[in-house]
Amino acid sequence: MPQLPIYLDNNATTPVDPGVLEAMLPYFREQFGNAASRQHAFGWTANESVEIAREQVAKLIGADPAEIIFTAGATESDNLALKGVFESYAGKGNHLITCVTEHKAVLDTCAHLEKLGAEITYLGVDHRGQIDLAALEAAIRPTTILIALMYANNETGTIFPVQAIGAIAKKHGVIFFSDATQAVGKIPVQVLPDEIDLLALSAHKIYGPKGVGALYVRRRNPRVKLIAQMDGGGQERGMRSGTLNVPGIVGLGKAADCCRLELEAEGQRLRKLRDRLEQSLLALDDVMVNGDTSDRLPQVSNLSFGQVEGKSLLLGFTKNIAVAAGSACTSASLAPSYVLKAMGLSDERAHASIRFSLGRFTTEEDIDYTIQAVTETVNNLRSLNLFV
Repeated sequence: MPQLPIYLDNNATTPVDPGVLEAMLPYFREQFGNAASRQHAFGWTANESVEIAREQVAKLIGADPAEIIFTAGATESDNLALKGVFESYAGKGNHLITCVTEHKAVLDTCAHLEKLGAEITYLGVDHRGQIDLAALEAAIRPTTILIALMYANNETGTIFPVQAIGAIAKKHGVIFFSDATQAVGKIPVQVLPDEIDLLALSAHKIYGPKGVGALYVRRRNPRVKLIAQMDGGGQERGMRSGTLNVPGIVGLGKAADCCRLELEAEGQRLRKLRDRLEQSLLALDDVMVNGDTSDRLPQVSNLSFGQVEGKSLLLGFTKNIAVAAGSACTSASLAPSYVLKAMGLSDERAHASIRFSLGRFTTEEDIDYTIQAVTETVNNLRSLNLFV
């Protein structure tokens, strides 16, 4: 019997790894210095630790440490990338290209920029959640300054053809920004072969602390220039002023290092567990996978259950199993997932969809329990004819 409740919502957030916590603890008390204090040992130690973390994050994505800008998380990184480019390249143009299934941090920032005069093209997706590369290239104008497309979708795990997107952007001299929050630390992400110019990531998705993230900003071929969105002391190459969250940054660096070292083995382990869960639940009638089953993150399975009402389905087993019926950023909404709707699902089918996202601490016993609990719930609801 596994320990209850079982946590299968790792795309929303992950627990801090014990090794990460251990690395962070000294920076709350013994080594509490401000990294900007260069006159004494406390500041020197803090600054040195920040630079080590910068190297660790850079190594995970194949970047130069000087290209890593620390932020308060991926949402801030998204805002800095989009708003920073829009302001910095206003002399070249005002057109941005994104996708209807992007994270709300990107979509809402784009909506804000539209009020400031930006022209935004929102690409659609097919039933797998994939974009049309020909449509992407056709959307590019002389005034296009940025393509903003995520690496992997937070709800379905669908992985975009990032290298092909990067090649198109490079061909047309357009900056390519990717919110890679769900992909970094789960699959190999390398900014140079992918031709990525800006990349957002967050610590709490990779077993680090909440409230810290990073933005990769390319320094050459091309050198990307951003207008800062926070003014002050000029930290982080002047792009992100504010006292650095040293404990959090140390935690992000340690988490990045752990993911890099365990990436291949952990990916294989999670894929096997995910496939076992998925195949068992697909054995039920009228269940389908939402997303691209060929190009998908190894830990994610988004399943749609027919002939059951979504709310009843969740209530049937979520006391003991933590899952999601969408993304964490939209969980307060009663509306069906905009990602699944964009892929062509009906309201009823989208409401009866569940995202299972596994993680480092998911066990075989957790999966066995989940298979049994979900199967019993679905069969019970169907026998009661509660589908509306």
